Amino acid sequence: MTDDVKRFFHNIRKRVAGLNCIIITDRDGVPLMKFGDDKSLGMIMKPSFHTTFTMATEQSNKLGLGRNRNIISVYTGYQVVQMNKLPLLVTFIGTESCNIGHILALDQQIELVLDEVKVAVTET
Repeated sequence: MTDDVKRFFHNIRKRVAGLNCIIITDRDGVPLMKFGDDKSLGMIMKPSFHTTFTMATEQSNKLGLGRNRNIISVYTGYQVVQMNKLPLLVTFIGTESCNIGHILALDQQIELVLDEVKVAVTET
């Protein structure tokens, strides 16, 4: 993974107030990159949490609603935004006051930055 990709996600974490952690996984939930503090997040760090996104996306396709792009989950004390960047999944974990709109506004930039990572994942 290039330094540019790492720098990009470190900068996002600094710019978005309340954003604690960014995790990039493959569609099976295997972590490829982590940025930030993930020690207190328990269940979110387990691969099963990330694969649930893939299953939910497949189910929404069956409903005829089109491809699911994002899932936003709000819990007591934190929020989770998961972006569908197949074959990758990008998970943002923030405090309950984290600006989700700011994260969603970065969607196209994230897509461009991840192109190199996607190629690496599909070749292995």
